[in-house]
Amino acid sequence: MQRLLVPEMLDELPADDPRARASRADLRRINGLMLNASITAAMIRAHTSGTLGTVVDLGCGDGTWALRLARTLSPVDGAPRLVLLDMQPVVTAATHRALGALGWRVDVVTSDAEHWMAAQSRPVDLVVANLFLHHFEGAPLRQLMNTLAANARRLVATEPLRTPFSYAASRAVGAIGANAVTRHDAPASVRAGFRGDELSRLWSGRVSFEGRKGLFTHGFAAKGNMR
Repeated sequence: MQRLLVPEMLDELPADDPRARASRADLRRINGLMLNASITAAMIRAHTSGTLGTVVDLGCGDGTWALRLARTLSPVDGAPRLVLLDMQPVVTAATHRALGALGWRVDVVTSDAEHWMAAQSRPVDLVVANLFLHHFEGAPLRQLMNTLAANARRLVATEPLRTPFSYAASRAVGAIGANAVTRHDAPASVRAGFRGDELSRLWSGRVSFEGRKGLFTHGFAAKGNMR
């Protein structure tokens, strides 16, 4: 399957649109089925040493995936900072409180990911990206990867695995009650997903891992290129 990027409906809807709220609920179920929080936690443990410091979740959505990741990583030392970064501020107060109860200092930031990362005065310790990088292609994707390599000590990403099996599964999300937005976006995300070393070829630092993780996930772990 050749990589093909098409607009996803959720990205175009207002955050408070009922269809968007229903699709975010679908995504919570899909993330659970993909086991991406557990996969990310395992890659963090395998490829990151020491305390977590500052962690940035790119395209955090409603923050529930970050909460699932935090629970999987619990307990954490040193009250690490978690930046929930997204263009739409939909993180609820309940999610914010739950993360705080797990020992995280949480900042919710409404910003473009590449611009925010480029503006940082010092490198962040870890960037996590779940189902986010596949929204970019060509020059914007390369620019984002260059900015992350220059401003993050580590990147751990979980993206759609672009295979015929994943694509077939994505076309069946109606079976779990997914709405029309998700039924459109799930196959679109797989067609825009990754396989092989496609992300490694865009990374200017050292790649620790790239490849299949589970049935539906493409994993990527890398070190930034700052001195």
